[in-house]
Amino acid sequence: MQVAVVGAGAVGCYYGGLLLKAGHDVTFIGRQPHVDAINAHGLLLDTTSFREYLPARAATDTTTLAAPDLVLVCVKSADTEQAGRSLAGHLRPETSVLSLQNGVDNAPRLSAVTGHAVIPVVVYVGSEMAGPGHVRHHGGGDLAIGPSAASAALAEMLQAAGIGITIADDIDRTLWSKLIINCAFNALSAVASISYGPMLDVAGTRDVVRSAVQEAISVARACGVSISDDLMEHILNIPNMMPNQMSSTAQDLARGKPSEIDFLNGHVVRKGAELGIATPTNQALQVMVKLAERGKEISQRP
Repeated sequence: MQVAVVGAGAVGCYYGGLLLKAGHDVTFIGRQPHVDAINAHGLLLDTTSFREYLPARAATDTTTLAAPDLVLVCVKSADTEQAGRSLAGHLRPETSVLSLQNGVDNAPRLSAVTGHAVIPVVVYVGSEMAGPGHVRHHGGGDLAIGPSAASAALAEMLQAAGIGITIADDIDRTLWSKLIINCAFNALSAVASISYGPMLDVAGTRDVVRSAVQEAISVARACGVSISDDLMEHILNIPNMMPNQMSSTAQDLARGKPSEIDFLNGHVVRKGAELGIATPTNQALQVMVKLAERGKEISQRP
C-alpha cells in the first residue's frame, strides 16, 4: 500500500517503520532534522526485538505527496487542523485516514477540515525519537481502531505488519480511557522529569494520581461515556508494566517543544467547567506543565 505518515515523530516513525518493514511504500512527513536523516540513511527502527535501518522517503511537507491508500496522522493535537489542511487535494474517496493522536476529539476535528471520514485510533506504545531519524521502542505497540467499513481490512493489514490491533465497538470509551491514563501520568512525569517506575514511590503521588483519575472519570461519565470500574486499578499498575517510560509530555518539555497538556488534563478541565464538575487536581497538573513551559521559554530569551 501507499502510506503517508503525517507527523514523523515517535508514534509515526514506529508504526510507519513497521509498515515499511512489512513491504509497504511509506512516505514520512516531518521536521527537517528527521527528514534529512531518513533520506540520507534510512529510518533506524530500534525496537525491543530488533534494530534495523530501513530505506525510506521523507519530506517536510505534502507538496509532492501522491494520493496515498492510507494516511496515518500522528501530529500533536494542536496541529490537527494544520495537518488536515495540508492533506487537501491528496485524498481519494477510498483513502483511509487514521488519527493516531492523544486526546478524544482529533478525529472529528480532522474530518471537519478535510471533509473526509477519519477513523480514530488509540495508541498503546512507549517510544521516543532517540535522535534524527532514530525511533526507539520501549514497549507495547497495540492499537485499538474505531469501527468503519474499512476497519476489518485495515486491521488485517496492520496485523500482518506485526501490529496488535482490536476493533473497538465503543471507541469513545477507549479514547477516554486512554485520555484518563494520560491525565494520571503525563504531567507528573514531565514536571519531575521522572519515568513511570519510581513515580509512585514518592509520598503523596499515588493520592494525586487517584484524584486526577477520579475527576476525569466523573467528567467522562457525565459526557455519557461508560468507563470501566477497574480502570483505576489498571492505571496504578502501569508503572510496573512500563517502569522506564517517560511521558510524551516529558519528552516535549525536554526538547523545548509545546506540549499537548491543554488537550489532556486541559480537556478534562474544560469539559468539567461546562458540566459543573470540579477538577482542581487536573487544573493544577495542567498549570504545572504550562508554568514549566513558560519557564523554559523565559530562560531561552536572549
